Formats: sequence, C-alpha cells, structure tokens
Amino acid sequence: MIELAHIQVLSAALFCIGMYGVLARRSAVLILMSIELMLNAVNVNLIGYAAFADFADPEVARPQGQVIIIFIITIAAAELALAMAIILRLYRNRSSVNVDEIDLMRW
Repeated sequence: MIELAHIQVLSAALFCIGMYGVLARRSAVLILMSIELMLNAVNVNLIGYAAFADFADPEVARPQGQVIIIFIITIAAAELALAMAIILRLYRNRSSVNVDEIDLMRW
C-alpha cells in the first residue's frame, strides 16, 4: 500500500532533479523546464498531503488541496508563457539562449 512517505520521497526526488537542472544547465529553456519540474514536485506533495490528511470534515477539506493545485498550475502556465516570450526575444536579439552569454544589463 502506498503511504504518505512514499509520495513525499517521490516529490523530494522530483524536486532534487529539478534543482540539479536549474543549477547545472546553461540553456534558458532547460532551466525553465527544470523550474516546472520543481513546481510539479510541490503539486505532488500537496496532493499526497490532501489525500492522507485526517481533517475534521473531509468533505470540505480534501478539495482544498486540489484547488490549490489548480491555482499553482494556472500560475505556472502564465509564468511559462511569459518566460518563453522573453527567451524568444533574447534569441532573436542575441542568437543564443545560453544564460552565461546574456549580459543585457551591461552597457
């Protein structure tokens, strides 16, 4: 039987993979994908907690976790669209999406 600890280990593993992707990658697109993986790890953790939590009134409290997940997914989609627009503009201006080569703040 799956317990809450199994879901938390899965969520921690996904978050660590995403953190490694953010720290080790140089492409802005891959960094963005790693951030999305980290957000999904948080979603998995919240769903697991909502499924296994013992609330006083389960009919009211269980959907709260799912509503928070839908809110996070909506915010992540908006963040992804904005970040991809910025990355596409950087690619058109600099012909590269390597984060080490982006020095737009320098004059």
